[in-house]
Amino acid sequence: MNARIRAVFEDAGVRGWLHAVALDSPESTVEADADGVVPMASVYKLPLLVGFCRLVDLGEIDPRAALTLDPSARTAGPTGLSTFADPVTLALRDLAVSMMTVSDNAAADALLDLVGLRRLAELLESFGLRRTWVRRGTGANLRDLQRRTGLDDPDAALAVLADNDQTDPTGVYEAANGSASSPRDMTLLLRRLWAGELLSTEQTEFVKATMHRQVFQHRLASGFPHDGVRVAGKTGTFGALRHEVGVVTLPGGDAFAIAVYTLAARGDFRQPRVDTAIGEAARIAVDLLR
Repeated sequence: MNARIRAVFEDAGVRGWLHAVALDSPESTVEADADGVVPMASVYKLPLLVGFCRLVDLGEIDPRAALTLDPSARTAGPTGLSTFADPVTLALRDLAVSMMTVSDNAAADALLDLVGLRRLAELLESFGLRRTWVRRGTGANLRDLQRRTGLDDPDAALAVLADNDQTDPTGVYEAANGSASSPRDMTLLLRRLWAGELLSTEQTEFVKATMHRQVFQHRLASGFPHDGVRVAGKTGTFGALRHEVGVVTLPGGDAFAIAVYTLAARGDFRQPRVDTAIGEAARIAVDLLR
């Protein structure tokens, strides 16, 4: 691990995993435990999106087909359709946009149900991802946490993870217990996406445009506070986990795929030092690659 990146992680009080690669020079990489397999949190929505778009290309899914989500059956969450009080009908492609831009849990679980866990696993293997698996969506993840904490309310169960005076439930941060991936796998996915190797031109541009519209700018983008730098990303947050994977494009056109995963020593809901560390580590990696 580069000493500067190690110092950033240590200063923020996190264990960190990182892989960064120049899109036009894949042999140029910066690594920090890049093959470690880490629970993905909401980063799983990126491989789900790519799997969904592949099925669109194959004609197995009509992206314009409408789906109605009822509040009684929707997955809980702080953003998007998860917060709505009434039934909502959207086209599947609009569910995908909400899933990615605001990390909408309800939209993601609806699309995962449509794609299916087994079909998604087949697609991820076909993409060349050997250290990535999606075993359940957000709703099932919350139910697993409730089971481990013995609490009926998902917010109360999440509060256990945020309470630094309580011991985390056994296995909650073990990659084998849920959806997980390695940083190297995620940069491979991004590199192949940007190269147009996985999807049609139309679906490739849809994925890129959707990732560029993500509203969260406090992690990767915080390391590049300049209007001329474009960041297309997907965050992930669960308990002490703070992640983001994405592509950073500099004003001259040089682009870099970056995946940063972190596990903090504390479980607080708000961890701005960790968020900033993700951006700083990414900036150092880009500086080294340049």
